[in-house]
Parts: sequence; structure tokens; C-alpha cells
Amino acid sequence: MEINGVAHIILRVTRFDECVAFYDQLMPEFGLQAVHRSPYLAYYVGGRTALGIRPPDDSLADREYAEGAPGIEHLCFRARSREDVDEAFALAQRMGAQITRAPEDGPWAPGYYSTSFLDPAGIRLEVNFVPGQGVLAEGTEFRPTGYQP
Repeated sequence: MEINGVAHIILRVTRFDECVAFYDQLMPEFGLQAVHRSPYLAYYVGGRTALGIRPPDDSLADREYAEGAPGIEHLCFRARSREDVDEAFALAQRMGAQITRAPEDGPWAPGYYSTSFLDPAGIRLEVNFVPGQGVLAEGTEFRPTGYQP
């Protein structure tokens, strides 16, 4: 069996209303449209991808997200060009997102280029571009050394 990508990701977020407003700005720029909205779920679909935003269960609402704790570390969107990465960076700046990494080349695959920023709940979002087959190219090895969040 070979999967055909990731169908959807659901993020549980504190500051639900702030996060929905944030993703309402961001997702259309990434080609994802809001297809469902309720007090318990905002759901965006496009580019063979779906992203859902949900508030935490009431019994867990006092917990804050912490990158490095068990759970999702970050979410990376694949761009089609280096220019798209630059555009995502400019958009994050316009939105007032906390930038964690300006666009730069990375050591993880030949031609790896990315930027990162935080959503209002503190979840790190990355946008990257990898030309060709990336780490699947013949003779290429995955190079995790030098990783910095």
C-alpha cells in the first residue's frame, strides 16, 4: 500500500476565536477554503489537504501548547517555489505573526528553503520548498544535522 498524502490534520488550539481569525486569513492565501464553521470546528480544504481547528475539551482548556512537548511539533506546508515561501513570509509579517525563521536554505534536503512562524496558540507553521524529489532523489540522504526549530 502507498498512501496518497495526508487527508487532514486537526489542531486543538487555545484562543480558538483568535486562531480561527488567523487561519481565516492564512488558509485562502494557501489555496484552502473554509467549508465548515461551528463553535467547535473550523475546517479548510484545498490542495489535496484539509486542516481543522478545534478548541480543547473543557477539562483541558487551561493547558497551553508547548513545542517540544508530546504532540505535534509543527506543521509544514509544501510550497511550489522559493517565491511562494517568500510570499508566505511576507503574508505572515502582514498578519502580525511571530516569525521564528525568515526564509533561508536548510540542510535537510538539497535545495530545501523554508520560513516559519507561530499561530496565536503558539503552534509553529512552516512553509517549505524542495525542488525535484528532495530526499527521495537517487544518492541523496536525509540530513537532520543542524536542525533548529
